[in-house]
Amino acid sequence: MVFVSRHEHFNAAHKLYNPNWSEEKNEEVFGPCANSNWHGHNFEIIVTVKGEPDKETGFVIDLKKLSSLIRKEIIAKVDHKNLNLDVDFMIGKMASTENLVIEFWKILKPQIELIAPNAQLYSIKLYETPRNFVEYYG
Repeated sequence: MVFVSRHEHFNAAHKLYNPNWSEEKNEEVFGPCANSNWHGHNFEIIVTVKGEPDKETGFVIDLKKLSSLIRKEIIAKVDHKNLNLDVDFMIGKMASTENLVIEFWKILKPQIELIAPNAQLYSIKLYETPRNFVEYYG
């Protein structure tokens, strides 16, 4: 089994805020991330696909195709956007990095199976900051 990864980047703003809570509780739980004027991050996403190399190409997945897929299906929808207001698949959801990576998985998994039938999405690692990141394995 070979694991192949592609690293991409995007910028986005969001706010962590539960409308069912008071301002005080939101500030206590989310701190500056509950700022009413939003805040932004330079996100890094690493998509890892696993599989056996194709006998004819030697590829688990064509990395150019994987990059194009990530850019079209993810980056184009979130880059320089407000995750709470501008991104259709995040409407009504807490715009946490954890929820964001789950939505990315739902989008990428079926598309990867189409472009690389012998490969599977293995994980998505999403960095919100250089020290804070989440990993999702489906």
